[in-house]
Amino acid sequence: MKKKISNLFKTLLLGGLITSSYALPVLAVEPLTVQGRHILSGGQIKSYAGASLFWSNDGWEGEKFYNSETVSYLKSQWQTKLVRAAMGVELDGGYLQSPKSNKDKVIRVVDAAIANNMYVIIDWHSHHAEAHPEEAVAFFQDMARRYGSYPNVIYEIYNEPLKVSWTNVIKPYAERVIAAIRAIDPDNLIIVGTPTWSQDVDIASRSPITGFPNIAYALHFYAGTHGQSLRDKAAAALANGIALFATEWGTVNANGDGAVAYAETEAWMDFLARNHISHANWAINDKREGASALVPTSNTLKNWQLTESGSFVRDIVLNWNGQGGDPIGEPGQGDGNDQGESPNPNCSGDSRVLANGATIQLTQGSCFRYQHDRGELYLGTWDSGNPITYAITDCDGQLAEIRQTPGDFTRVAGLSAACQLEVFVKQASGSFTLQLGSW
Repeated sequence: MKKKISNLFKTLLLGGLITSSYALPVLAVEPLTVQGRHILSGGQIKSYAGASLFWSNDGWEGEKFYNSETVSYLKSQWQTKLVRAAMGVELDGGYLQSPKSNKDKVIRVVDAAIANNMYVIIDWHSHHAEAHPEEAVAFFQDMARRYGSYPNVIYEIYNEPLKVSWTNVIKPYAERVIAAIRAIDPDNLIIVGTPTWSQDVDIASRSPITGFPNIAYALHFYAGTHGQSLRDKAAAALANGIALFATEWGTVNANGDGAVAYAETEAWMDFLARNHISHANWAINDKREGASALVPTSNTLKNWQLTESGSFVRDIVLNWNGQGGDPIGEPGQGDGNDQGESPNPNCSGDSRVLANGATIQLTQGSCFRYQHDRGELYLGTWDSGNPITYAITDCDGQLAEIRQTPGDFTRVAGLSAACQLEVFVKQASGSFTLQLGSW
């Protein structure tokens, strides 16, 4: 068998089976951090695909989806890791008019997302946030006190500014709200809206917010209206070194209606994937318009009947691998902030992350990540009659193959602390049980 030799890998076959077993750990989401133009998940470049709820406003019909059943359904049936709670602010039935009702809806969604190990965007869904900074500060301070210790939570402090000045209007508002959040929550991701319905990301990139960690910028698009010219603006923003998050996008026209623009949506998804940009589709709702994911009068709790857009988006979310390709710029060139792609193309960005002591059933083609915190890793296997081959990517990005005889206890030695390994089952006959251990 051909092997690539790495100083970090060596295998020792030790006799004997592992007789003790451990339950799989409950895995929380990985912290999101910003490094240059990338949003990292657990220190790795990764992106997520999810869905946005409709306006939360009382009497607007979208509020019936602000519950744990919706969030759990998205997790189980769409396999999404991301949901957005779009809390309406100024208009009838919004937060300024009904603060407790709207806040309670957001809390239900956030609690459900945390329970389902999902990321959740708390969105100040406003077009005039600069007119109510005190209310925004008070709201986000409350959210930070409640949820600042949960890496699941993302603060979107301004949904879509209109055609107003970035320098004189949006940025001062954002700096005030960010400072209020950071006084309580030092590190959860904060997303800032950009001029012209969160399209002028290039303008924001020329004068970014400084002095605070983990700040990203909202990019919104509707595929029936926005095409290459907006992608060019996004590419310019990335080239200037800011991180983008498409917190709202649609398959149809910018007014939320019209036919599904398949080709342009595919072009956008390719752009987002290549540049590691997470995104949330508008909207989980049953309103009679093209952007709605559900048909009117659909069962809101289970067995959703999806619209044409909803079916298309569900397929996108289900098949989103989160790894992407080469970012904007020269082919294969980074910006100095890239963490680099894994040399192992077999593992998706949503691979499970396991901890010491985990026991798991695997088959050929399975993949997982191991969060290393000690000096050595041992792989113990049984229930398989034929040799198993692993392709393991180490902490320095080196790829090596390890062949294991069933019933053996294989040691991978010489690892550094706080390292995350990637393990792919390259060859196996049937299913087998693997136990992880480190000493």
